[in-house]
Amino acid sequence: MELAVKYIQDKIKDFKPEVGIILGSGLGDFADGFESCAISYNDIPGFERSNVQGHKGQLVFAKIKNKNVVMMQGRYHFYEGYSMQTVTYPVKVMKKLGIKTLIITNAAGAVTKEFTPGDLMFITDHINFMGTNPLIGKNDDSLGTRFPDMSEIYSRELINKAENTARKLNIKYQKGVYAAATGPSYETPAEIKMFNLLGANAVGMSTAPEATVANYCGLKVLGISCLTNYAAGVSENPLNHQEVIDTASKGKENFKNLLLEIIATL
Repeated sequence: MELAVKYIQDKIKDFKPEVGIILGSGLGDFADGFESCAISYNDIPGFERSNVQGHKGQLVFAKIKNKNVVMMQGRYHFYEGYSMQTVTYPVKVMKKLGIKTLIITNAAGAVTKEFTPGDLMFITDHINFMGTNPLIGKNDDSLGTRFPDMSEIYSRELINKAENTARKLNIKYQKGVYAAATGPSYETPAEIKMFNLLGANAVGMSTAPEATVANYCGLKVLGISCLTNYAAGVSENPLNHQEVIDTASKGKENFKNLLLEIIATL
């Protein structure tokens, strides 16, 4: 990890990031257009390539709303065959670079019928249904404690700021629980019914590992899901990844405006 941190610091010089952002499927365009330094994942020790459509695979450093921000323009996933430790490695590197706040975004399927594709959902909690935990293994005491508390992974303070910002901008939003499944297949209707019974409002294939590690590292976390489709069984339409990309792209103007104003409040 120290090699990655040193490599990045040599590239960004005196730029010290305060805020980290993970940009999910179809949402990576947010990082475009800022005067910035971009570093390909391929060049950073310990980072891996993302092979999923809608994930460019680079760290972008930029000054946004007077905040020093580092953005993951795309992530890599457990379903690509990477270990949980590899998937969450960039979060630890961003922590070592100095961030205090992490905003995690994703594309997700709506489990709750009252939620509509295109809505943004602020994550209040998550259910990890991925069958493993990213903190398994030898503990790094420089990052966090062996047995971290998980009672408030997603900062209530940041959720309140996000809600106030959405109301100010007249952007429709939801709040709810995110269920994380491994993928890459979409969930079955029976699985979605189970998630609904467990109290989940949306389902996706990421975020829970990164949020768990961020909380472990002492970072304040805000999670935002772009609800790109109804999950299996909620509607009769078959699911496909292109629909996820297209719906996320349609809502990207609201997403961009919301994210910019949230950053300004941090």
